[in-house]
Amino acid sequence: MSDAEVSARATNGAPAGWLVLIYRIPSEPTRLRATVWRRLKGLGAIYLQNSAAALPAGPTAERALRLLQREILDMSGTASLLSCAVLAGEQEIRAAFQAARDDEYAEIVDKCHDFVAGIRKEFRQEHFTYAELEENDEDLIKLRNWFAKIRSRDVFGAPGRQACEEALAVCEKELEGYGAWVYAGESDGA
Repeated sequence: MSDAEVSARATNGAPAGWLVLIYRIPSEPTRLRATVWRRLKGLGAIYLQNSAAALPAGPTAERALRLLQREILDMSGTASLLSCAVLAGEQEIRAAFQAARDDEYAEIVDKCHDFVAGIRKEFRQEHFTYAELEENDEDLIKLRNWFAKIRSRDVFGAPGRQACEEALAVCEKELEGYGAWVYAGESDGA
């Protein structure tokens, strides 16, 4: 990719290249490998192959990967962080990155279905309490925060985002309806 192409991609909002972390960790204790895997998964990185993970280039990703590189070195491992352009296979890497985001969005959609089912169960059981409303509100906040985290690393706009936004909107509506019943019950008892 030429400097002009990198500059054009950086100015139009798309990431300018990729960051690739290539690492080795001692086989024992195994918790070290799990720690690195969880951290990379939490960043939204995709594995290109064993011990080679990629993220779209950006200042936040670079800071996080530099920190992880230092941690790997502290584990008596080796790690190199590369900034690169893909010469061949860009579409496949981007598709893998988007598929990973879609999987994360699908997880939230599943949790939204569970959330709505829980609210409807409370309706069926006529269980309209402030404690239950507060618990459900906290659950919805967690779902929203999870979505925000995924959306922040969804630099290419994965197709699953819209379904996730719609599922969260349904959760909001269901919680509002449940809240109205809780508040109505309070005013009836006053």
